Amino acid sequence: MDQRCAAPGVIRHRMPVWLIRTALLLVLLASTAAADTRGKLTGRIADPKGQPVVGATVVILGTTLGAAADIDGNYVILNVPASIYDVRSSAVGYQSRVVKEVRVNAGQTTTLNVTLTEALIEKEEVVTIAQRPLVDTRQTSSVAILDKDDINILPVQSLADVVNLQAGVVDGHFRGGRIGEVQYQVDGVSVNNPYDNSSVIQLDKSVLQEVQVISGTFDAEYGQAMSGVVNAVLRSGSDERFDVSAEAYGGFYVVNGSDAAIYPHLGSQWLRPSFPGETAGQGLRNLGLPLPLQSYTVSLGGPTGLPETSFLVNIRRFSDNGYLYGERLFVPTDVSDFGSRTFRPGGDGKVIPLGNSEEYSGQVKIANHSITDGQLSYQFIGATGQSRPYNFAFRFNPDGMRRQNHTSVVHGIDWTQTITPTTFYTLNLRQNFFHYTDYAFDALDNPRYYAAGAPRGDANYELGATIQGYDIGRFEQRTNAFLVKASLTSQVTPIHLVKAGFEGQLATVGFGSPGTLAYQILTGSVSQVYVVPDTLAQNLKSYHPVSMALFVQDRVEFTDFMIRVGLRLEYYDANTTLPSNLENPANAIQGDSTHQIPQSFPKRTSRKIALAPRLGVSYPITATGALYFSYGHFYQMPGLGNLYANSDYSVLSRLQASSSTFPLMGNPDIKPEFTAQYEFGFKQEFGRLVGVDLSVFYKDVRDLLGVEFIETYADAQYARFTNVDFGSVYGIKLSYDQRFSENFSASLNYTFQNAVGNSSDPRETFTRASAGEDPRPRQVSFDWDQRHTLNAALTLVNPNDYVMSAIIKYGSGSPYTPAIGSGFGAGLERNSEGKPAWGTVDVRAEKSFTFDQVRLNVFLRVFNVFDSRYGNGFVFSTTGSPYYSLTPATDRSTLADPSRFAAPRRFEIGFRVNL
Repeated sequence: MDQRCAAPGVIRHRMPVWLIRTALLLVLLASTAAADTRGKLTGRIADPKGQPVVGATVVILGTTLGAAADIDGNYVILNVPASIYDVRSSAVGYQSRVVKEVRVNAGQTTTLNVTLTEALIEKEEVVTIAQRPLVDTRQTSSVAILDKDDINILPVQSLADVVNLQAGVVDGHFRGGRIGEVQYQVDGVSVNNPYDNSSVIQLDKSVLQEVQVISGTFDAEYGQAMSGVVNAVLRSGSDERFDVSAEAYGGFYVVNGSDAAIYPHLGSQWLRPSFPGETAGQGLRNLGLPLPLQSYTVSLGGPTGLPETSFLVNIRRFSDNGYLYGERLFVPTDVSDFGSRTFRPGGDGKVIPLGNSEEYSGQVKIANHSITDGQLSYQFIGATGQSRPYNFAFRFNPDGMRRQNHTSVVHGIDWTQTITPTTFYTLNLRQNFFHYTDYAFDALDNPRYYAAGAPRGDANYELGATIQGYDIGRFEQRTNAFLVKASLTSQVTPIHLVKAGFEGQLATVGFGSPGTLAYQILTGSVSQVYVVPDTLAQNLKSYHPVSMALFVQDRVEFTDFMIRVGLRLEYYDANTTLPSNLENPANAIQGDSTHQIPQSFPKRTSRKIALAPRLGVSYPITATGALYFSYGHFYQMPGLGNLYANSDYSVLSRLQASSSTFPLMGNPDIKPEFTAQYEFGFKQEFGRLVGVDLSVFYKDVRDLLGVEFIETYADAQYARFTNVDFGSVYGIKLSYDQRFSENFSASLNYTFQNAVGNSSDPRETFTRASAGEDPRPRQVSFDWDQRHTLNAALTLVNPNDYVMSAIIKYGSGSPYTPAIGSGFGAGLERNSEGKPAWGTVDVRAEKSFTFDQVRLNVFLRVFNVFDSRYGNGFVFSTTGSPYYSLTPATDRSTLADPSRFAAPRRFEIGFRVNL
């Protein structure tokens, strides 16, 4: 390979011996790269004249953590779990002071300076409440940190809801990047699924202690991400007391009278059957309440009875019938005569939810810190559930739809130990398991497939609805990944906090169709479903990629001035083979005695190494303001589902001259995708009432996954993935926070961005070529390029009494491709027009009641208060509107499909009990 064409820092060769030895040594020393779940508390203890109080003790109450002030009055406490604490400072001859509600965030430094007053006699200690700064002048890039109190007062329910409220995030896209460019972590360890780089587990807010969303550049300890990092720190039990809580809520959808016709049968949402064969009132999902959306959560934590050992158990049951419904007019085994158009409905006519889901999830955590200066914990997070994706074609035959089932497990052991007052290490051993299936029946030979025959409909009957048969599509995906991580952190000098480490992952990734079904029409009323030969063995395969990384990160912390500098070395091995001769990949071209054609053989993929520098600087310009700058190189392997699909090229065994249609070939031998990010900003706090953070950013994106076309010896052509796509993003981010009073506050974040590139999806070039369109690269707006995004939150909080909050969201609309008609050649320039702007308002109201040791909170949430219709981004290409089309005859089915609109207004009412 010509390395001059590679992104900066990328080398493709076999793994050197020195790297293997270094990695093994670091594992043995347990100095591996674990992202932060713990923070640092530091500051200075002085008297009213500013003189240091030498030897003053600082203790974090409720823990064994503390430190003594040095000769300059400075103290440092490392390895502090993220939470809110009371901190006591004391010294002989001085009046003790307790500062309450001191927030320590994971991976961050909290500064607490305390003034102690001299006291000749013992006096009652002084108690004050720490005030959270509106801007953190020590941050060198865009980071949003929310603790459980921040989250609980907002009308949000899941981690995804919290993430999408942050500046620079548009429906999961971070600063113009593709989906899958974000690293999701739980307690500092990755939970990404290598198949598509999504999170294997979805988290409810009831398990969250703190959430960090990094949308700008990030430190060298974070890898396998190009656009952002989300770190969810989960709750733990207490050693001292039992905490018991329960939450239940139910919800329903309501539309305006004039729009009721858009959502057929929405008035039947009070009926409870959810899945085929189920009757109203059946199963735990109903629990006696006729509400289409229900959630029940129970949490118990406290001491186990063993020495210094605590536990936490959280269990949740969730079900949602959604807002899209159909009628069971037909069943899959009905037999109609399509030749004579004689249709024989055999269903019971019941209204059935079509976009419904249900899930059980839970968390178990056990922590022991009886070992001196150490803590050992085990954590299990799991979820299992099923859903039925909405399919308008099956609205009269809902029992014929596929069902999706998923099981997620994230569990493992975490160990942390303080070696000296200024040095500690952590070690994490985790397993991430994910299993997903999408088919009507588990077994390929299920007799119901064959008894029902082909899924069929008539174009002139009910807009072509499928009125008999089962959906024969089949897909399965399974990931089993083992991770080892740890970190060695040391305050090597008063200003240098150094962290170094290693991380490694061994994964088994399997996916494909567990057997392929096809069908043929025999007569107007008779059809046959059959198994495509040999597809069970060919389509469901497993792969075993290996990834590792080394990093070193230095936080240089002066009194106000901050420098973060780091270097990350990443290693990736696809651990598979590719055909050696791409011009004859499956040896389909044999040649003759006069023309010898080189044959292909399996050739091992090369290992990839990437070196990624990171730099961030925050420089104070006022007592409460700073300029900041950050820069970094970021590498990531794309989702392996694209790289490994058809990667043995055996489907090309019939490739000859003039061969036409073949699927897109995978390519596990690609380089990592690359992004260089820059950010420059200014932040300032005014009078502890107003905080402003303004920054500009730029991303240079290269080596994105795209498509190239390969010519063979027989003058045939096929397409495969490779590093050819590119893009760039620039924008402005503004965050504004204001405290109007002790109880009333508001925050706003606004993002302007321009995200352009040659394709929004890796398959786009292949799709254009297959449709006869020009496949040559050109630079256009990405599909998610929403130029203006605004999120605002208003909160009115009286602790232990009431909460009122509102979230206002606005988007200027993403681009679409306009058309002047229908059919080939009707489309104009790709993504040259913008969809309508949209906006939603969500509100929450909560009232607290206290009865002895019991606190009861009753709450009401309303989502999409004004019943906006423009939330999901669909428009007709001829009009730019979701309401009407200039070619209604062509689009008649879409015009009847309610899923083109956003979810209507939703009410949720519930209660929470705390003991």
